[in-house]
Amino acid sequence: MRMRMSKLVVPLLGLPRAAKRFVALSVDLGLCVLTVWLSYYLRLGDFVALSGGALWAVAASIGIALPIFMVSGLYRAIFRYSGWPTLLAVARAVGIYGLLYASVFTAIGVVGVPRTIGIIQPILLLLFVGASRALARVWLGDQYLNILKHASRPKVLIYGAGTTGRQLVGAMNNSHEMQVVGFLDDDDRLHGHVLNGKPIYNPADLDNLVTTLNISDVLLAMPSLSRRRRNEILGQIRVSKVAVRTLPSVTDLAQGKVSISDLRELDIDDLLGREPVMPNHILLAMNVRSKVVMVTGAGGSIGSELCRQILSVGPSKLLLIEQSEFALYGIHQELEEKLSGRDIVLVPLLASVQDNERMHEIMSTWHPDTVYHAAAYKHVPLVEHNPAEGIKNNVLGTLKTAQAAAENGVSDFVLISTDKAVRPTNIMGASKRLAEMALQSLAASNSGTKFSMVRFGNVLGSSGSVVPKFRQQIRDGGPITLTHSEITRYFMTIPEASQLVIQAGAMAKGGDVFVLDMGQSVKIMDLARRMIELSGLAVKDEQNPDGDIAIEITGLRPGEKLYEELLIGDNPKPTLHSRIMKAHEEFIPWAELEGQLRSLEMALNVNDVGVIRLMMEKLVTGYTPSDEIVDWVYLEQEAEAQALGLAG
Repeated sequence: MRMRMSKLVVPLLGLPRAAKRFVALSVDLGLCVLTVWLSYYLRLGDFVALSGGALWAVAASIGIALPIFMVSGLYRAIFRYSGWPTLLAVARAVGIYGLLYASVFTAIGVVGVPRTIGIIQPILLLLFVGASRALARVWLGDQYLNILKHASRPKVLIYGAGTTGRQLVGAMNNSHEMQVVGFLDDDDRLHGHVLNGKPIYNPADLDNLVTTLNISDVLLAMPSLSRRRRNEILGQIRVSKVAVRTLPSVTDLAQGKVSISDLRELDIDDLLGREPVMPNHILLAMNVRSKVVMVTGAGGSIGSELCRQILSVGPSKLLLIEQSEFALYGIHQELEEKLSGRDIVLVPLLASVQDNERMHEIMSTWHPDTVYHAAAYKHVPLVEHNPAEGIKNNVLGTLKTAQAAAENGVSDFVLISTDKAVRPTNIMGASKRLAEMALQSLAASNSGTKFSMVRFGNVLGSSGSVVPKFRQQIRDGGPITLTHSEITRYFMTIPEASQLVIQAGAMAKGGDVFVLDMGQSVKIMDLARRMIELSGLAVKDEQNPDGDIAIEITGLRPGEKLYEELLIGDNPKPTLHSRIMKAHEEFIPWAELEGQLRSLEMALNVNDVGVIRLMMEKLVTGYTPSDEIVDWVYLEQEAEAQALGLAG
């Protein structure tokens, strides 16, 4: 019943003002007739025919009430907004009417009309007319607000009129967030046809459709498309200045149903133009399945994804090593929910990789088969400002964890390295290269543990990635801040990088430096522009001063390079995996390196930044600091010394 009444509201609210007034007047006329009839029933106890005296009572009611209501302005009020002022106006109008009506039928009297009718009928009319206005307020007002709310929803087009597109439009029929007004599809045989009540348009007409239909978003409902084809479509959409949302891959939608919650912001890995390679499941399982696996830095962006991938393969135990209580709690809770009754033991352990005794204690207790060492300080400017702590964690922490692994019979130890280790210009990169060298030296000293390292570039969505930063800056209205207009970086998704790390570690013989094929490097300026345009906004620059989001160049940060490399030499060798190469990198023998690392540790313990930098330059081939010393403690001490000198 309520649904049927709701359907009447739309055509009623769409009537011209004069027609609406006529409807209201007709309702009041009917109420005059109804109240006279009911007043006779209340007076006589029986329903009477409206003839004779009763007919005179009806005619008088209509003839007196309607003119008074018109003069009182009752038909100028907008019923859906009516409130106490309208009800007071009704009371005044009916009060005047009641005096006149009672004067005629009660005071003077009319043959065939009981005198009490002149009192009962105005009271009933007041109640009925007041109730009609209140009902209109509740019924029309709420429905009108709903209509306005639905009409103000962003209008969207679904790109793809296939099964997924049909499921998506079905899921969005009752959505309060968006209003689907049609489909886009590449198949010209479908253009002009109607699907699920929505027209199918040619994508070439998107520019015109954005204007004529007021389109705000395009939803990509083609999860099985290749990334190359998706990039071509995104290139077409970019010029139309609409926001783009997409659905996950077919494997993520394997349950066969699509819901609005599946829609997500466009992932920037959709823009990289490179198809991810399916993992080699034999390599994935080799060092993980039914084994005790340990991950350091388990709460970080790479470490946590390694844990997810490892859990999906099926270890017997997974040791989560993390010094941040908050990060450890988060990843442990997430993995617990993913267990689904499987016989896998999760052990969350608070520990620092720099704590030699703690590392030995953990490994001697659980005897892990494989260790993935992801614990590191990775943020270039922060490590540049805190160099001693960065080296302690990245070099000495790696060394202590690796030595504990060797002494406790760990079969495989895999270091997560970085492209910044190649010809580094910053402490972070130099520390990671020195950590690589330490493992190479340990591997060459006939250790029973197979040490290897996997080197790759930026991962999308990591704690230091520009992508979440740019996305937040776009949400905040800009500007996007960029350190240099020519800066480039390699990118890879976190899941793909983590899978490749596990597979590379399985191919290790000892001392291997694996390098992941990151595809083509991406110019960050182009990435920023694409993110702005695919959010439905325009770049604000000299050519377009009225744009939405500006891009500001802030200058290179301490230790930052314009571009990164993955290889020190130029002689990479192929491996069993098409995306994993093996590099040949020089290193210092352990007999020589051990003493130099002790000397470095002594300098670190007293935070002698000048000596630390000189030793790093000596140890790490190709390390060329790009800036003066910017260690916060050193700078503050220098400032105090200068102040004392001036005072003296």
